[in-house]
Amino acid sequence: MKRLLSCHASDFAEMTGADLVQSIKASEGRTILGETVVTAAPLLEGITNGEVMAAFGADLLCMNEFDVFKQEIVGMEGIDEPIQQLKEWTGRPVGINLEPVNPEDTVLDQKVTISKGRQATAEAFKQAEKLGIDFIMITANPSTGVTNQGILDSIKVAKENYTGPIFAGKMHGAGSSEPVVQEDLLLEIIQEGADGILLPTVGTVPGVTIQQTRQITERVHELGGLVMNTIGTSQESADEETIRQFALHNKQVGTDIHHIGDGGYGRMAPPENITAFSIAIRGKRHTFARMAQSIKR
Repeated sequence: MKRLLSCHASDFAEMTGADLVQSIKASEGRTILGETVVTAAPLLEGITNGEVMAAFGADLLCMNEFDVFKQEIVGMEGIDEPIQQLKEWTGRPVGINLEPVNPEDTVLDQKVTISKGRQATAEAFKQAEKLGIDFIMITANPSTGVTNQGILDSIKVAKENYTGPIFAGKMHGAGSSEPVVQEDLLLEIIQEGADGILLPTVGTVPGVTIQQTRQITERVHELGGLVMNTIGTSQESADEETIRQFALHNKQVGTDIHHIGDGGYGRMAPPENITAFSIAIRGKRHTFARMAQSIKR
C-alpha cells in the first residue's frame, strides 16, 4: 500500500475504504483535507471549488451540505452524477458530511433545519454507498443542535449501511451548550467502529489545549483509530501565519489528517491558505508535487 502522500489519481481510483485508511496512516500526519459548501456559488466562475482545492494542495475533498438524494452541486448543474464527475476532474477521493440531527435538541441561537439527504440515517448512508462516496464525516454544521451523543449513536447505523471510512466528532459547538470535546465519547466512537475522530485544532474552539488533544490522540491511536484536527470556525480565512500556527499545533498533537474548512469567500478556504497549510506540514517538495501532478497519472 502506497502512502497517500505519494499517491496518484490512478492509485486513488483503485483503493478500497480500508486501503484509504491505511494510506493515510502511512503518510505520518501529512494529509490535507479541504472542505467546501456545495450549495454556494464557487469561488471562481466556471470551475468548482473541489478543483481549486485540489489544485492548491488538498489530498481529500469534502462536500459539505451535499444532499445524497438531490445530488446538487452549484456549478455542476445538468450533471447526473456530480460526485463521480468531481472525482474524475480532480483525481482525489471525495467525501461528504452527514448530521445526526434530533428534533428535540435545543440550540443557543435559532435552530437550522436540514434536508433528509443531509441527515445521518440508514437511507442516507445506503445512498452514499450507491453514489461511490469515498468517506463520510459524521459531524454538525452551525445551529443544527447535533450532540456528541447523537454522533456516537449514529456510528452503528453508519457501519450497517456504508462500507467506506467513517470519521466522527464535532468541529465546533453546532449551537449546543455541551462541551465540544468529550474524551470518553470520542473513544467510544472508535470502539463502535469508526475509522477516526474529529478534534478541533488548538486555537480554534475556545479552551481546547495541546495537552488535552494530545492525550486524546494518543488514546485513539492506541485503539487503532485516526485523528482529524479541524478548522471549522471560519479561521480558515485568517492570515497565512495563523494557518501555519494551526498546522504546527496539529503536528504537536499528532494528527493524521489536517482539515481546513469552508468558511472563506466562495465557501472554501482561500486557496493560498491551503498551500500555506500544506507547506507547513510537509514542505514545498511534497506540496508542489501534489499541486503539479497530472490527474492522468
